[in-house]
Amino acid sequence: MMKTILIITLILISSFLSAQNKNEVLQFDKKLNEFHNVRDFCISTDGNEAFITLQSPNGGISQLVTIKKENNEWLEPKLLPFCDSFMYLEPFLTMNGNRLFFVSDRPLDDSIDKKKDFDIWYVDRSNKNDEWSEPKNIGKPINSDLDEFYPSVSDNNNLYFTMDSPNGFGKDDIYFCKWEAGKYLTPVLLNENINSKGYEFNAFISKKEDFILFTKYNEKDGQGSGDLYISKKDINGKWNKATNIGIPINTEYMEYCPFYDEKNQILYFTSKRKNIKSIKFKNISDFKKYIKEGENGLSKIYMTSIKIK
Repeated sequence: MMKTILIITLILISSFLSAQNKNEVLQFDKKLNEFHNVRDFCISTDGNEAFITLQSPNGGISQLVTIKKENNEWLEPKLLPFCDSFMYLEPFLTMNGNRLFFVSDRPLDDSIDKKKDFDIWYVDRSNKNDEWSEPKNIGKPINSDLDEFYPSVSDNNNLYFTMDSPNGFGKDDIYFCKWEAGKYLTPVLLNENINSKGYEFNAFISKKEDFILFTKYNEKDGQGSGDLYISKKDINGKWNKATNIGIPINTEYMEYCPFYDEKNQILYFTSKRKNIKSIKFKNISDFKKYIKEGENGLSKIYMTSIKIK
């Protein structure tokens, strides 16, 4: 009898610890702590290649980097070869790994050195060991004389993105473009179950388009600043009312730029969470390590195990 009770107790403790680990929010990789602002994340289906945005302290300089994993360890980040003096951010890698979408204010004509509004661009390659092509503007009807941000693509090539348009519900809204007969149709504004009079942005679409993750800013039911929300489709293919994804993912600080690895059920996101306080330091090296590695209020990539179904 005692042996049975002991086994049941151990199972309950194990389940409790497993549940705790699933909710634990961790930094993606501490190698990135040497950079001031790290945001926007996507990872290949095999988990061995990731793309990230690095920015200057004020966000005025923005570049894309790739990091690769060897022997289960992430190597040093490398600048993508097409990056130049213009802004580059918000990468999204397609499932086959051969097309990388991103956002830039680079001009349409390489002979012009004046930046334009933000557009969605992409580069192609034949395989993961091949070089990327020159950047290609995705063009109309997606790009316009307004700013377009944060591309995310489902398995059937339908594209979701953010746009600040006078025809939207609010300041920033989320739009959808259907891929049909080899081209994108006119962007469609998602309904009020997703968008509002406030700010909605940084939408990640699932492979089957059955759920969408995005940020709402300063919502009444939020933790504060930007929070991650989720909406799922009903049996009729309509989006349900978006709900706050909750703590510990959301905090009183800014959470944004979600990317969900459906295979491994890991949510990656950017956060400006802050949880450091003044303590007694051994020396200046101890001070620098504590400030750089902790949740210091600068944007960093975080990850957590979460099952979305």
